[in-house]
Amino acid sequence: RIEPKPAAMLRRLLLRQARRRHCSSSFSSALPLSSPTFAVFGANTGVGKTLVSAGLAASLLRSHAASPSAVLYLKPLQTGFPADSDAGFLYRRVPALVRPSHAAHLVASIDTLSPAPSVETPSSSREEAAFSYDGEGKAVRKLLACRTLYAWREAVSPHLAAEREGMTVEDAHVRSLLAACLSEGENLGKGEGDVWKLVETAGGVASPGPSGTLQCDLYRHFRLPTILVGDGRLGGISGTLSAYETLLLRGYDVSAVILEDCGLSNDKFLLSYLRNRVPVLVLPPIPEDPSDDLTDWFSESSSVFGLLEDALRSFHLKRIQRLNSMQRKSKDLLWWPFTQHNLVPVDCVTVIDSRCGESFSAYKVKDNKMMMIPQFDACASWWTQGPDSKLQIELARDMGYAAARYGHVMFPENAHEPALRCAELLLGGIGKDWASRVYYSDNGSTAIEIALKMAFRKFSLDRGILLDSDKSITNERNIQLKVLALKGSYHGDTLGAMEAQAPSAYTSFLQQPWYSGRGLFLDPPTVFIRNGTCALSLPQSIQNCHLSPGDKCFPSLADVFCKSRDSSAAADLYSTYISQQLSEYSVSSNIEHIAALIIEPVIQGAGGMHMIDPLFQRVLVHECRDRKIPVIFDEVFTGFWRLGVESASELLGCLPDVACYAKLMTGGIVPLAATVTTEAVFEAFKSDSKLTALLHGHSYTAHAMGCSAAVKAIQWFRDPSTNSNLDFDRMKLKELWDGTLVNQLSSLPNVKRVVSLGTLCAIELQAEGSDAGYASLYARSLIQQLREEDDIYVRPLGNVIYLMCGPCTTRDVCTEQLSKVYHRISHFNPIH
Repeated sequence: RIEPKPAAMLRRLLLRQARRRHCSSSFSSALPLSSPTFAVFGANTGVGKTLVSAGLAASLLRSHAASPSAVLYLKPLQTGFPADSDAGFLYRRVPALVRPSHAAHLVASIDTLSPAPSVETPSSSREEAAFSYDGEGKAVRKLLACRTLYAWREAVSPHLAAEREGMTVEDAHVRSLLAACLSEGENLGKGEGDVWKLVETAGGVASPGPSGTLQCDLYRHFRLPTILVGDGRLGGISGTLSAYETLLLRGYDVSAVILEDCGLSNDKFLLSYLRNRVPVLVLPPIPEDPSDDLTDWFSESSSVFGLLEDALRSFHLKRIQRLNSMQRKSKDLLWWPFTQHNLVPVDCVTVIDSRCGESFSAYKVKDNKMMMIPQFDACASWWTQGPDSKLQIELARDMGYAAARYGHVMFPENAHEPALRCAELLLGGIGKDWASRVYYSDNGSTAIEIALKMAFRKFSLDRGILLDSDKSITNERNIQLKVLALKGSYHGDTLGAMEAQAPSAYTSFLQQPWYSGRGLFLDPPTVFIRNGTCALSLPQSIQNCHLSPGDKCFPSLADVFCKSRDSSAAADLYSTYISQQLSEYSVSSNIEHIAALIIEPVIQGAGGMHMIDPLFQRVLVHECRDRKIPVIFDEVFTGFWRLGVESASELLGCLPDVACYAKLMTGGIVPLAATVTTEAVFEAFKSDSKLTALLHGHSYTAHAMGCSAAVKAIQWFRDPSTNSNLDFDRMKLKELWDGTLVNQLSSLPNVKRVVSLGTLCAIELQAEGSDAGYASLYARSLIQQLREEDDIYVRPLGNVIYLMCGPCTTRDVCTEQLSKVYHRISHFNPIH
């Protein structure tokens, strides 16, 4: 037929939708779940993927029921076109295979959306044909739509065809066009029944796409349930299992394995090996005669395709049932941290199906439609996340290798390669020129507890509290060691770590009845952006009218970190204040000693994303150095590029004696922490007695999976070939947040301050009284809008909203998310 105008318009519409999705910096296409959608992967090329797609489509359309009313077959990548067209095969053969026993009317269509210039195609690339089938009852309407998205002439791998024929296609283009087709496919049934969608890949599971990306990685953003077409030939067991495990490593669900019977009983071995986890179906031998139209073969195989259809229906139904039950079950069974359950309605529970790079895939029901919706993880899952989709796969692979090689092995007196290599990278990176020892633990709070023990021992030895000969204790009962820390700081949830922070909501009697606050807590000056200007805010305890405007306002954030400020009036003011506080404290008690300084360098995280004046912290470190007080940097949050540099000490311009790292150290894929320290601190624990050793640890210290992940993440973030955000000459991240947009945000009347540094952009909303602070629900409606309407998963700190990306997140993605936040805040009108 001649292509009707509506069909031509549809093709243009799909291409326009794909371009719009591509222009969107992040992959943000909602995937409909109301109807079953499956990817068809092959263990290799030539194993019969298209025969399986055709047989399954025919089985589905043969049904007497109104549902499914349509089958959408999508071939994203086709080479050897048009002589070889898998969509063409289904278009030509499926109508002849349907042969229903009841009256039916089938409309079949075929379309090619983006053929390469080298492909010779007719003026109209779309065809349509109608078929009527006699039988009993009222005729049931069915639809078969076959679409090829990208096509090349030469019958080679897509990456070669794209290169040779001058039509390279970016991964984002392929995904965007596929997403548009899947979304539009929901309309094929016209509300009369389900639309089954089949996405058939090209070649094998790990065959390259047009950009060279493996297809199992190219389509991972969708995480479609998979039909794996196995290989029944000699050597096919190995190929099928390799394909199966490749898919599992990337987080795919394999819903069924189906393969040809080549007389080698491959299916029986696969069924036994897979332990019935996945249905394994076997097809009759495929005739080798090229003149055979396969009609008899399809007829003989119809019962197998019926079983495949049943298995897929069952898989889809169980998946939907589980997803629909998770909100209620989570409310009934789980106890979430930092969450008041009474404030979380059942329908506000976010059901996360998977993660790919910077985004969750969240299950939502909108307008009675079940959807899988990508949500940008704007809190970086409590500040842990850094991987893009490529690093995520690399981390999974390296962790799998470590688990298979080591399982878990105990650490004391032992060594294994991942722990040793990770230590080398830590000491050559964040610990370069100052640290010589790495002490592993399991999380940031534990790392802090270890750091405190280290610092206290060093202080005690330096002050003669311990005797050098055997480090025995003198006047033990009369000694109280305390910390010097900053108000608003947060160093973890364990009891010792909480003692090292100032009173707050986290340390109240409700939360920690044992809390006493073992320290001197100073009120620090902060820096923020307001009305497009970097401003310094002094606490009441160190207010001084003698500071010039140049000491309180800065042209840019770079000026805040400038070392020339060390000779400014502000530096003198800070030094006087700190000295006075320390002197007053030492005079007030003879038995209490400030034995360690502990700070979050530059940014206080859980305390509200406050930027502490780096000059104040630098002066503080120098004052403690003069008094031989060991210095601890808590870089659990700030370390590994979170603030744009590998270590926040680079921003401060001074070094600690002990530093703690976690979260981003492993790329956020698994817990691991490290307390890094100097040789002098290590020496404070050495003697001939085991009792003077550092008696702290946990069962999984330096576990191989975590150390392997850390090795990969550390190397990935600091390599410009894998991290395009890295300015290698300066070893800093490029600016990720649009400066103009940040200034516009800071100028909104309902914004109190903005902090933008590295991967962090935090916005504090103007609020007073109970509307301000950690317990505030002031921004609740705004958070819901960002989550539900803008697909940004935001978790605020009271009236502080923040966005956090990874070190590899592109500036375009950051700008897109920040633009959405700016739009929402500019229209924000809280309702009490």
